Amino acid sequence: MTTPTPLRIDFVSDVACPWCAIGLASLQQALSRLDGTVSAEIHLQPFELNPNLPFEGEDANEHLMLKYGMGEEQLEANRAAIRERAAALGFAFNMRKGSRIYNTFDAHRLLHWAELENRDLALALKRALLRAYFSDGENVADREVLVRVARETGLDADAARRVLESGAYADEVRTQERHFQQAGIHSVPATIVNGQYLISGGQPPEAFEQALREIAVAAPTPRSAMH
Repeated sequence: MTTPTPLRIDFVSDVACPWCAIGLASLQQALSRLDGTVSAEIHLQPFELNPNLPFEGEDANEHLMLKYGMGEEQLEANRAAIRERAAALGFAFNMRKGSRIYNTFDAHRLLHWAELENRDLALALKRALLRAYFSDGENVADREVLVRVARETGLDADAARRVLESGAYADEVRTQERHFQQAGIHSVPATIVNGQYLISGGQPPEAFEQALREIAVAAPTPRSAMH
């Protein structure tokens, strides 16, 4: 029996990034197809698309049209394309006119803590936060929302609350963000395999599967993208 090839995957993304939700779902679908061929260890890495947003956030339409210089018609066309891609992966994308966009720094601190506690639960938390924001329209800057989602994921709610209220892991998250920016990551999702192969964007599962097969054939010992 062939031993699966170990791969370290650093998934650089934001909670308020629709293509990150698509990319993560695609990546996990590809890995399920590669079960027995590769053995992947996914590490979630932070990236803030909008680090200066206030707690109450901003109107998503106004923010996106200003940021990307697009009209409302183009924005809605983009959303329709995202909605279709997400639905094919079993993810409900419900952003529409009137939706808001929020600061995600506390969510990244919580994810950093969760990864230290249990990497599988951290991944479940990431998926749950993406659903809370994109499917349910919740404020992912609200600490009560974050604590509730952590509890529903199976993490210790009291410990999650202590992390959020104490400001813990702020320096660690900032350090990770700077590292990946300095490494040339300026758009997400960015999937870094074994610290040296980059798969950019929310690719379909087939693209992830093909890339990971090719990397597994050539794979040296996995090393962290953080070094």
